[in-house]
Amino acid sequence: MTNANDRKGINRRTFLKAGATMAASLPLFSISTRPAFAAEFNYKLATGQDPTHPVNIRAQEALNRIREATNGRVDIKLFPANQLGSDTDLLSQVRSGGVEFFNLSASILATFAPIAGIVNTGFAFKDYDTVWKAMDGELGAHIREQIAKSGIITVSRAWDNGFRHISSSTREIRKPDDLKGFKIRVPPAPMLTSLFKALDAGAAPINFNELYSALQTKVVEGQENPLAIIATAKLYEVQKSISLTGHVWDGYWILGNRRAWEKLPADLRAIVEKEFDRSTTDQRADIAKLSASLREDLKAKGINFFDVDREPFRAALAKTSFYGDWKAKYGEQAWSLLEKYSGKLG
Repeated sequence: MTNANDRKGINRRTFLKAGATMAASLPLFSISTRPAFAAEFNYKLATGQDPTHPVNIRAQEALNRIREATNGRVDIKLFPANQLGSDTDLLSQVRSGGVEFFNLSASILATFAPIAGIVNTGFAFKDYDTVWKAMDGELGAHIREQIAKSGIITVSRAWDNGFRHISSSTREIRKPDDLKGFKIRVPPAPMLTSLFKALDAGAAPINFNELYSALQTKVVEGQENPLAIIATAKLYEVQKSISLTGHVWDGYWILGNRRAWEKLPADLRAIVEKEFDRSTTDQRADIAKLSASLREDLKAKGINFFDVDREPFRAALAKTSFYGDWKAKYGEQAWSLLEKYSGKLG
């Protein structure tokens, strides 16, 4: 699915620069000292994001609260920035129990549990209000139930990875016809490739580490990513405009090893869930603030922004086989739950 740099994309230096406004309002990232006595349950939480990313700031806060609320019985150590292995490695480790908890994007989790990728359906979610109603409602519950059948579990509501938007160096993307023949880089992800091909764009799967040069040499005219990726990878240097299409939303799941989870007494499991859920709300707010500040930062760097009407894009997509093809892959039950929040697709 998506290249690792697309998933993380925020290193310490660039994230601090891009997120300065948000970071000023956040508590400092810190690792608390080890209790004087040994914990009853010593677990690990691995993530792929830099320690300064909201995922890790809010996760560490949750771990601190869990340790306090359980009187030191549960001690979960945070290992950010793929310290314990790549996303693929860590997915295997959380399944085997090598790590007890792991934060992973839905788009990557879909390679193991396909249902997770339904949230990436093109133009399904018009805004965050719709996203959170779905993810905190029946669709999210169904996804979590299906993930649990794969042998791993989710231990909180979904966290935010952001909406993806289109940038361009040549034409202004305001309506579906503007995408016809538009040479756009996409990550090697089936959902995104099929979405842009359906809209008659020249979708070119290119690895992220080759993206900047591909844009610079006009191998492709544009690309699509969340604003944080566009900012931190300095893609604004070789692009002129960003169209806020929000064509795909992606989230993070905090996954747990089932055996390790079931070793925790019910009262301790309840505390872990409660504190991760509290940090879910905080992390979502962090990303919303960061997205707003990044828009202003990028405008100051000369990028033109276009607020586009998403409905014509979804209507154009509905005239193709895109939605029907993905409905067949996900099944009637899951698709009907998606449409409960998205409205009729196709």
